[in-house]
Amino acid sequence: MNKKIEKVVIIGSGPAGFTAALYAARANLNPLLFEGIPPNISGGQLMTTSKVENFPGFPQGISGSELMALFRKQALRFGTKIKSNNIIKVDLLKDPFVIFSNNEKIKTHSLIVATGASAKLLGLKKESELIKSGGGISACATCDGPFYENLHVGVVGGGDAAVHEAIFLTKFASKVTIINRSSILKSSKIMIQKAKNNSKINWKLNSIVDEILTKRVDPLNREILCGVRLKNIQNNKFKKLNLDGLFIAIGHQPNTAMFKNQLKLDNKSYLVTEKRGSKTSVNGVFACGDVKDSIYRQAITAAGSGCVAAIDAEKYLKNKEL
Repeated sequence: MNKKIEKVVIIGSGPAGFTAALYAARANLNPLLFEGIPPNISGGQLMTTSKVENFPGFPQGISGSELMALFRKQALRFGTKIKSNNIIKVDLLKDPFVIFSNNEKIKTHSLIVATGASAKLLGLKKESELIKSGGGISACATCDGPFYENLHVGVVGGGDAAVHEAIFLTKFASKVTIINRSSILKSSKIMIQKAKNNSKINWKLNSIVDEILTKRVDPLNREILCGVRLKNIQNNKFKKLNLDGLFIAIGHQPNTAMFKNQLKLDNKSYLVTEKRGSKTSVNGVFACGDVKDSIYRQAITAAGSGCVAAIDAEKYLKNKEL
């Protein structure tokens, strides 16, 4: 075990984690950030976004990977220590806390959890590749909806998130088709009625996406989505649906497995924090970003909550005269 006791350890390297590191470093807390190793790569979900156009300060847009490289560079500039290791478990019952990485144990007086959440995907061939390349598949309508002006897009899912995204996408798309495996949607009645009242929204119920269809486009011979093959689960018949974009809205899974039975989670497994801050159910442990946010899930809100977590951690350490 490393005998040194860190003032603050940060787990996670998306906008929340790096912003927390930036603020903690500028407060002379000498933060240690674990950014992960594949598949937990540095940068979080933004690493799968080809272009970010809604982050302030980049009027021409910027790729997700470039943006996160700048986050990382700025955190390093002020003295953040970064380790490319995964955290495999934590012991928050001890004082100081003990953090277990792939190859060492770390003691820390405070902990900032910024492990994020992962979008649930369909598990189909080419799905992940097209998300990463910006080839027509996305898990975030707010992020990518404006790219589909006057185009036909599909939304997979039947819950509130899916119906909300479908309604949002009608601001840009000429047509939105909701694809759901059942004829019964889990969304609230009021959301369903809003969707039914929207002339741009169409429905493909009792259907699942069986295959993703692509085409090659010039000048880079890039592979992009051109449609999907749907399977009707009632009669097992297949039908092609031409699409310019496909949004997966079947939910997110917060990355909180290692904190189960140590930190309070809500019924969706998101970390519970006090209303306006980042304090969790354990004193000295703070949470920020998508690991605690099931509503907004934006880079800018994650970054803001990272700032809050660092300030809360600084106050905690000051009160303990650390």
